[in-house]
Amino acid sequence: MLVWLGGLIVILTFAAIIKRYETRMVLFMSGALMAVLSGKPWDAFTAFSKAMVNEGLVTVICTVMGFAFVMKYTKCDAHLVHLLATPLTKMRPILIPGAVLVTFAVNIALPSAAGCAAAVGAILIPTLMSAGVHPAVAASAVLAGTWGSCFNPGNMHNPYIAKLAGIPDPMVVIAGHTAAALAGAVVVAALVTAVAVLRKEDRGYEGAMLAAGDTAKFEVNIVKAIVPVVPLVLLVAGSLGKLVPSVPFFKFIHAFTVPEAMIIGVFLGFLVSFKGTTSQDTSKQFFAGMGDAYASVIGIIIGAAVFNEGMKLIGLTGALIEFMKHSESIAKIAATFGPFIVAVLSGSGDAATLAFNGAITPHAKQFGFDILPMGSTAFISGALGRSMSPVAGAAIVCAGLAGINPMEITRRNWPAMVATAVVVMLMLL
Repeated sequence: MLVWLGGLIVILTFAAIIKRYETRMVLFMSGALMAVLSGKPWDAFTAFSKAMVNEGLVTVICTVMGFAFVMKYTKCDAHLVHLLATPLTKMRPILIPGAVLVTFAVNIALPSAAGCAAAVGAILIPTLMSAGVHPAVAASAVLAGTWGSCFNPGNMHNPYIAKLAGIPDPMVVIAGHTAAALAGAVVVAALVTAVAVLRKEDRGYEGAMLAAGDTAKFEVNIVKAIVPVVPLVLLVAGSLGKLVPSVPFFKFIHAFTVPEAMIIGVFLGFLVSFKGTTSQDTSKQFFAGMGDAYASVIGIIIGAAVFNEGMKLIGLTGALIEFMKHSESIAKIAATFGPFIVAVLSGSGDAATLAFNGAITPHAKQFGFDILPMGSTAFISGALGRSMSPVAGAAIVCAGLAGINPMEITRRNWPAMVATAVVVMLMLL
């Protein structure tokens, strides 16, 4: 009886999230309710306390968000976007797939989907429209690339999956899904372009905005443009140094942690923007970003921890594991399209992905999988679902820049996102 009641609570939980009730509150209250019904109410508070001081997650995620705030304040992010976007204006045949891939690349360094959409969209959407691309296609191309953060070690899911697998370095998680994510990016770019061509919306649009001229007026500072990617380069180089220590070059490379790399990036951002900033303001932005990360990102992780504990206490986690043990295909579909569908409906893949990865992924071996590929499948699928959701913050930003209804974007990029979710599932599981 309690298991069925737990199932009802889970359904109502995701219904509330889809209705856009406050995610952290919904997850916490649902988890606490299941804990009460199980007769162990205090275990919910224990889970809450443990998640609050999760050193591995807190330090990584907070320093990444602090770094992102500094990049925005120093305008290093704008220089990176312009550096990548400007060449597209000279190569019309690759405008649409190029816009997808440029957004994808920028989102690696700037992991906020909505922030990336605003930074990239303000440049690329008018550029595409001025080249005759339909506004909905222009917005769709940018939104379709806002899941590149799967390569960012500070994205909450990479360190979370690493912790589940007992691995200290989130770069190992990224290495595990690199091939699938790169293949997915190519599939997305190709299918978004194909849909535009089939609908005859890749050229000939009249009434285009002239704002693309702003791109030409912007003078790119190469040094500033490089700063946002420096932490990623340091982390990749450090990981390679650990993987191939026999290569002389890598013997001298320090194995950087994510916080170390991000703090180095913050110092570089301050140095290259010294004339236009003050050390006080840069410091304030860094700590403001850390605080925002704890409130908006770690807060969801804390809520999900309580929710997962409630599912475990009421017996629902055990029942789901037993159910999926009998069919590998059920586990594959659940890991892929569970987070995907909730993300489409709610506009956020985080809650569903964290719930699945917290409750089910630790038991991946019982279904014939490893923790890393199952966790990455849920993570990437949730991000893909969010990248076609008409209620996602990034979609609303893109639609606003293009002057259209967000549903117009969803109508154009759903084939790419569904197909890519299947590709990721087949490559990882």
